[in-house]
Amino acid sequence: MKIVGSVIARIGSKRLTYKNLLPYKGVPLVLRAVRKLLDCPRIDEVVLSTDSELIARTCMHPDVRILPRPERLSGDEVASVPVFQHILENHDCDLHVNFNCNFPECEESVILKAIELAEETGEALSDPYAVWAQTRSCLENYGDPFDITARVFEARGVHPLDVHSMEDLLSVHREHQKGIHLPDF
Repeated sequence: MKIVGSVIARIGSKRLTYKNLLPYKGVPLVLRAVRKLLDCPRIDEVVLSTDSELIARTCMHPDVRILPRPERLSGDEVASVPVFQHILENHDCDLHVNFNCNFPECEESVILKAIELAEETGEALSDPYAVWAQTRSCLENYGDPFDITARVFEARGVHPLDVHSMEDLLSVHREHQKGIHLPDF
């Protein structure tokens, strides 16, 4: 079974400009996500879907396939499923697993659990929503992309904060850098 892992990252963000490129523990969020997939033993190929050359260059690695995202899939209103289908059209696989870079703290076990459940049920989504996996058949036959059909499972290995603002990012930093004291800003 061939498994493709993906990170989807646009340059635009309504709430936090250049969010995907902001550092967490010294590494851009998008690059942390790509590295997490590269390190996962079940994943055969890692794809970065992006509309940004800057994001692509930030994640350049010999084992990462860069997939330029067409404009029709780059807007705020576009659901993730059509982006996943675009990945499938360009990268053959039996199963697709997406890691959401908005969750910088996520254990590998969550990715592995999503893969395992998707193999059994066709589709799995962690809660919090850090990892989403689907079989090829599931993605090819998806109905309404806003009506998610995944089996949702509790993922204790994910920090629950979905980073969408500077305060969110700072909160995750503060929680995972306990004991490090900075001057007041």
